[in-house]
Amino acid sequence: MAPEESAEAERLLPSFERRFLAARTLRSFPWQTVKHPLCVKHPPSVKYARCFLSELIRKHEAVHTEPLDELYEALAEVLMAEEPTQCHRSYLLPSGDSVTLSESTAIISHGTTGLVTWDAALYLAEWAIENPAAFAHRSVLELGSGAGLTGLAICKTCCPSTYVFSDCHSCVLEQLRGNILLNGLSLEPDTTAPERHPGHNAHDAESPRVTVAQLDWDVVTAPELAAFRPDVIIATDVLYCPETVISLVRVLQRLSACLKDQQAPNAYIAFTVRSPETCWLFTSELGQAGIPWEAVPHHNQKLFPYEEHSDMAILKLML
Repeated sequence: MAPEESAEAERLLPSFERRFLAARTLRSFPWQTVKHPLCVKHPPSVKYARCFLSELIRKHEAVHTEPLDELYEALAEVLMAEEPTQCHRSYLLPSGDSVTLSESTAIISHGTTGLVTWDAALYLAEWAIENPAAFAHRSVLELGSGAGLTGLAICKTCCPSTYVFSDCHSCVLEQLRGNILLNGLSLEPDTTAPERHPGHNAHDAESPRVTVAQLDWDVVTAPELAAFRPDVIIATDVLYCPETVISLVRVLQRLSACLKDQQAPNAYIAFTVRSPETCWLFTSELGQAGIPWEAVPHHNQKLFPYEEHSDMAILKLML
């Protein structure tokens, strides 16, 4: 291989690996990523691997190049495999670590959309990695954690003292607990609100105390919310319908009211702008609830593969 070809391959491979491991649309095909250790240990969906290998073989044949025998062997393996209901997506972090998630192969499953990762979760994770001071040595409460991508990225890169993942759907919570353990984090016993004390991380000063809480925004009480005592609150891709917007603002308003005896926490809400009307409803409801907000400037880091033309935003709320 010529030196210029080798340099191009070195530049291309990391970008390709990020997209392939996350099971995203590919623009190039260094096929060795199929045998990436992460891919072998935590395979993507059978359908994705089948489409990838079939397209790669077609591209070889289109330029009258005989594909490698290994390609046919890899394709034969996935053609014989059954498609499970769960698959894996892996996201490479700047530190060299990674976040691997077990997700549903269906966008909607068990009556919820919380079993897959949505783009705003990736977008807020990028911002967090670029701004670790917002989370370092602080207690974080995530509302609507879903598959857990944002929280796991923050736990691995931003050094929070405590991290509470929360959701309301039992299937989402079960998958979430599995993903936390899959990524090497210790999981505290399930609790509505973990007690905070200075020595809770004495066993591992580098790891946050991680808990999972079942949290229904419509029925959770003010005392239950007050017990969390978060320094930072986050949520991603939860502005998908008017009912959810109103429920979110109500729970934020309750959090604001019950945390008056401590320094007011900041909340970061990330979302894909799918409907201007829904975004307007959110900011309007925030105004009526007396919650000031400001738009967070777009960040420069593009660490994770998501739709490049999506209109995404992060709002910082001062509770």
